Amino acid sequence: MSTDSLLAWRPEFPILDRTVYMISHSLGAMPRRTRDRLKQYADEWDMRGIRAWEEGWWEMPVTVGDLIGKIIGAGAGEVVMQQNVSICQWIILSCFDWTARRNKIVTEAMNFPSNLYLYQQLGARLHTVPSDDGIRVPTERMLAAIDEETALVSVSHVLFRSSYVQDLAAITKRAHEVGAKIVADLYQSAGTVPVDVRALGVDFATGGSVKWLCGGPGAGYLYVRRDLWPSLKPRATGWNAHREPFSFAAEHEYADSIYRFLNGTPNVPAMYAARSGYEIVNEVGVPNIREKSQRQTARLIELAEEAGFRINSPRNPAERGGTVVIDVPNGYEVSKELSRRDYLVDYRPGAGIRVAPHFYSKDEELDLIIREISQLAGSLAHSA
Repeated sequence: MSTDSLLAWRPEFPILDRTVYMISHSLGAMPRRTRDRLKQYADEWDMRGIRAWEEGWWEMPVTVGDLIGKIIGAGAGEVVMQQNVSICQWIILSCFDWTARRNKIVTEAMNFPSNLYLYQQLGARLHTVPSDDGIRVPTERMLAAIDEETALVSVSHVLFRSSYVQDLAAITKRAHEVGAKIVADLYQSAGTVPVDVRALGVDFATGGSVKWLCGGPGAGYLYVRRDLWPSLKPRATGWNAHREPFSFAAEHEYADSIYRFLNGTPNVPAMYAARSGYEIVNEVGVPNIREKSQRQTARLIELAEEAGFRINSPRNPAERGGTVVIDVPNGYEVSKELSRRDYLVDYRPGAGIRVAPHFYSKDEELDLIIREISQLAGSLAHSA
């Protein structure tokens, strides 16, 4: 009988002793060592005071970003930490002239709403590519929408509603053929689906630490292709992006490094909290995580279909991220009762209950979660 070597990591995540944790697509489990990292932050602030800035705090947006870079295929010094993806996208968008003739943004209608809200405020021409089934966005439809008037293509590597993996390579190739730039949102892929931003040639990539990276809230990240740095002058900026920030000059001169895409004071405690998750994901290895994820999500689909539920995620493992979306009657109420029982999942309107094992999940937990969902759905149906 084969053994799951990745289960050796379970003791690193205390909540797994108390819950069936199937919600890493929304909030990854906290590593045990994160508590020590937060204490380190408090101790350094307490003992070193203002000196902590020159003893490592100032460099953290890049030194911590380098840990992300190893996960997504970026080079050293090519990823900078921000507070969240909305800020990352805002910085990217501020690099463009949206009054120019080339002012079209192409994105999928199933993009995360926060991104869409930003795009709607620019005065740009926004083209959203629809989905026919609520699961996939046809790649050929995305490619056809990208033309010579497209300035930016925004694509979710993995769709949050369905866990569909989009063809980043084909979309990037088409964007560059017409002279457009591309931003890839890696929030639902980094840490569970392999990605190499340099090999793909994407211009920008954004993401956060809340989910598969087990890094907690307040630690987003931004990758910008190195050769683009000299030509980009984000209007969403601040003193941290200045070539000589401590000169406190009235005129802005952009830093030559990835720092030019920073703005104000960084979120130092969030970066302390996030580091442990990044280190662990790097140690485990995303290819190993992906192999286990594909096996466990396939088993989840099999169990859910045996229980009579419809699946709103791709069945092809190559097209499926780390989440299985299950269409359950009274899904919201079922998810709330599951939480009360320490079975952690979530629910999204128009999609269903999202269930997400991670590298620390046991195979038997898959059976447990489907059993509980089935029992609750049945009892709610009988009481209606």
